[in-house]
Amino acid sequence: MKINKLVEDLRAKSANELSDELVAAKKELFNLRFQNATNQLDNTSRIKEVRRKIARIQTIITEKANAAE
Repeated sequence: MKINKLVEDLRAKSANELSDELVAAKKELFNLRFQNATNQLDNTSRIKEVRRKIARIQTIITEKANAAE
C-alpha cells in the first residue's frame, strides 16, 4: 500500500522533478554508505530501501521517455 502511493506520486511528477529526486536519492545513498563504512549507521536496511527507490525512479523516467516516442 505504501509503495503504491510512492509510485503514484512519482508518476505524477514531471521529468525534471524526477531527475531532481533521483539526484537527492543518490546523495542519500552515498551518505548512508559512508555512515555504514564508518560504523555510524544504525538502520542498515535503509540502504536497501533507498536503492529500490532509485530503481523505481529510473524505471518511471524510462517509461515516460518511451511513452514520449
